[in-house]
Amino acid sequence: MASSNLRQLQAAPNKMQLKKERRMFSTSDDSAMMKQVQSTHAPDGREIDVKPLIQIVDEILIQIIARSVEGHEHVKKEQETLETAVALAEFDMLDALAFIINKISCELSCKCSGGGDAHASTMVLLNYLSSYSWHAKVVLALAAFAVIFGEFWLVAQSSASNTLAKSVALLKQLPDIVENSVSLRPQFDALNKLVKAALDVSMCIVEFKELPSEYISEDVPPMSVASAHIPIATYWVIRSIVACASQIASLIGMRNEAMSSASEAWELSSLAHKVASIFEHLKNQLAICYQYIDEKRHIEAFHNLIRLFETVHVDNMKIMRALIYAKDDIPPLIDGTSKLRVSLEVLRRKHVLLLISDLDISQEEIMILDNLYKDARSRGETYYEMVWIPVVDKATWNEVNKQKFEYLQSSMPWYSVRDPFIIEPSVIKYIKEVWHYTKRAILVALDPQGRLSSQNALHMIWIWGNLAFPFTSEKEESLWKQEIWSLELLVDGIDPAVLDWMTEGKIICLYGGEDLEWIETFTKTAMNLARTSNFDLEMVYVGKSNAKERMQRMITTFNSKRFSYFFPNVTSIWFFWARLESMLYSKLQHGKTVENDKIMSEVMTVLSFDGSDRGWAIFCRGPSEMARAKGDTALTSLRDFDKWKHNIEQDGWVPALNDYIKEIQQPHHCNRLILPGSTGGIPQKVVCAECGRQMEKYFMYRCCVE
Repeated sequence: MASSNLRQLQAAPNKMQLKKERRMFSTSDDSAMMKQVQSTHAPDGREIDVKPLIQIVDEILIQIIARSVEGHEHVKKEQETLETAVALAEFDMLDALAFIINKISCELSCKCSGGGDAHASTMVLLNYLSSYSWHAKVVLALAAFAVIFGEFWLVAQSSASNTLAKSVALLKQLPDIVENSVSLRPQFDALNKLVKAALDVSMCIVEFKELPSEYISEDVPPMSVASAHIPIATYWVIRSIVACASQIASLIGMRNEAMSSASEAWELSSLAHKVASIFEHLKNQLAICYQYIDEKRHIEAFHNLIRLFETVHVDNMKIMRALIYAKDDIPPLIDGTSKLRVSLEVLRRKHVLLLISDLDISQEEIMILDNLYKDARSRGETYYEMVWIPVVDKATWNEVNKQKFEYLQSSMPWYSVRDPFIIEPSVIKYIKEVWHYTKRAILVALDPQGRLSSQNALHMIWIWGNLAFPFTSEKEESLWKQEIWSLELLVDGIDPAVLDWMTEGKIICLYGGEDLEWIETFTKTAMNLARTSNFDLEMVYVGKSNAKERMQRMITTFNSKRFSYFFPNVTSIWFFWARLESMLYSKLQHGKTVENDKIMSEVMTVLSFDGSDRGWAIFCRGPSEMARAKGDTALTSLRDFDKWKHNIEQDGWVPALNDYIKEIQQPHHCNRLILPGSTGGIPQKVVCAECGRQMEKYFMYRCCVE
């Protein structure tokens, strides 16, 4: 009876103190407290490596929380983990820190056992720790608490099976944890929650200290904002430790008594909520700091990459490692033929083409590159390797994109990176800002020493194939000097039959568009004229650019109605227009204009024909005779054959037609030239193909989904 009264007398002050603390907690002002906390801070400049210490503390506290929640199920695992902690403890500073840890433990045990003012106790501990940095203060305080908490649990849980522990528990009058598990659950849940919150904040403060000073300093905004909050965060961590130690002290002398104090649990939970909110704020600020550091690192790596390309190298390996993967731990490439992982050594001292694209690279591009790549490998004098570097957004990466990446990778016979995300952000920045990659695929050519041969060799390879090897600007200029505007340039490498007809001296008509009514009328008129006038005419339908699905339907229609000969697949149609666009951009890169370059002028004319709603036609004979017109003009010219046929004998069939087209062309017309803005190099000035006046420029946004 006497002991019961004694316990009631002991409990009463504790409850009064809790009410007092609750009022203080609810009205406390962190900003007003800051000066008081800062006044205790007088670091002596000692540098302490607290990481091993906080790892031990983390092991202890996490294991205690696991024990209180899960019981004895993971004892073996806990023992192994604690053995790791013991190994970590073998560092030089522990001997020097043992005294202060023990001193704080004693202070916590003595002050908290009799209640007292939690704020005052917190300030006492801060004064004890005045000579240490903020991150060392929280770790040392946590270590002192871990000793108390650890000893409590060792005695409490071992008392059922260990006579020594049972005797100590009797002297301390510790409650039977197992028997009172239900009534003690609210206190231990609240205690564990607060311990975990304090540990999280401490880890966060230590992490701030570990940030690399070469990339972020105390005075830059992300770090300075965090530094301003760390002192008050330190206060609340130590205040939480005091509250937790007080809760443990209140359990002493409570053996075999059913305990249920909702107010105590509420107090700890309220404090845990505050500390958790501090953690969220610090964690967010830490994320901002890491973002700042990453940006600094990426900028540094970006400039290193620029310098690397300005330096002369013995081979290309430094460049390859900087662009693809710098480590030696895993082979970064997949061999497209064997599907095995290979190292960057397969690229050493070789010409390398970097195919850079997103996951929307077309099958047509892959198919044509496949043919050219295999052809190059069969020819020793034009041997090069190719590597696909996919540019993907990590934020939108999902299972669908992963499958798409794997499908594209499996369809390529050349090398590809094993994982898109091994490519560093600084490399992506370089690709976009220096090589001007936007949306469309580019093909960057590097020589065996890693020097840039071409920023985008795709235009060269579409026009001349492997004849453009080694894909330098000098080679490109040399190839253009050998070219004239001709049917051979238009269709080379697409359809051998057309070139055979040219050799045979036939009149060849290339035509396009997707107006079926005009196509039917035009083809019938042309074929009837050829039959009645007795001249050899071959007609070839070349479709329309950027309309794959519609072109597939047109191919089906041509198969059934047999208007004329036609490119039999979407790939051939796509390649015809891709080559024309490549000719335009190749000329632009060499500073050519429509005023001073015949080929560029004619290419832009055909591209403007494609931008119209109606059809168009080009009549050719031999390598150089050509006449072109938009749909209505071409049709009218054929219908008016009797008006110009008398000039054929003197001038030739195509020149006579060309003269008549110029004669009947209407002064009023509307030409449109549609160029993909994502390719880069859009000409500032474009003149009309018919009248020579400068065309107005508009912006058009078009979805590629048909």
